[in-house]
Amino acid sequence: MNIKNTVLEFVKTIGVSLVIVFVIYFFIAMPVTVSGSSMYPNLEDGEFGFAGKISLVLGIDRYDVVVIDSDKTNDKIVKRVIGLPGETLTFDGIDIYVNGELLSDPYAYYANEKSLELPDGYTVTLGEDEYFVLGDNRNVSKDSRAYEDPAFKKDEIIAKGILVLFPFDELGVH
Repeated sequence: MNIKNTVLEFVKTIGVSLVIVFVIYFFIAMPVTVSGSSMYPNLEDGEFGFAGKISLVLGIDRYDVVVIDSDKTNDKIVKRVIGLPGETLTFDGIDIYVNGELLSDPYAYYANEKSLELPDGYTVTLGEDEYFVLGDNRNVSKDSRAYEDPAFKKDEIIAKGILVLFPFDELGVH
């Protein structure tokens, strides 16, 4: 085989590889590194994995872990969906009510019984394409509560679910 054919095969291999990476990154999954302790104990600082972009076609449900890219945030953030479109959320200490019903909140973690830092009776009603998100580690999370407009639009949610690959002892889907 001559050098011209070898170079041509190499360029084709690189081109096909780049197309595959492009398709995966923009349509199927994106790399994510958890930064900070806002999702502790379910996701920890430094964990690395992939978040599903294609999984968004299945819809967004309560308790889904999502990746958000919004003008409100300085960077992409990883949070858990608590409020869904059209719902009214009311906060009473650490209790959250959705449309008047107490929310079972299995992922919430409190280092102490500190409230959500919202006044009791704080209420937010979400629009038809809006979501309310919280970090699992409620005492330290900068989430929907931190913004004047607490809702995130559906198009700001860019991926859902995280397959943690590293560290290896944390391997799993969140």
